[in-house]
Amino acid sequence: MDLFKMFSSKPSSKELAKDRLRLILIHDRSNVSPDLLESIKEDILKVLSKYVEIDSEEIDVKMTKMEEIEGDSPALIASIPIKRIKR
Repeated sequence: MDLFKMFSSKPSSKELAKDRLRLILIHDRSNVSPDLLESIKEDILKVLSKYVEIDSEEIDVKMTKMEEIEGDSPALIASIPIKRIKR
């Protein structure tokens, strides 16, 4: 067991390729086009920007599947770093 690999924050190219393939399959199965996903992302950001200042360079929105729900339904996962809350 390589201890340095255990604490490395950079995923291997194998893991990246596996994750990308998984996302492609999920997108295909959920019938969500990249354009629709981009529109959803823009709408979410418009609403959130009314209340918080967002770090737009670190936003990650993707489709995945919910294994807990019967039938492996698609789920939208959004990671949106907040710089500060507007008052």
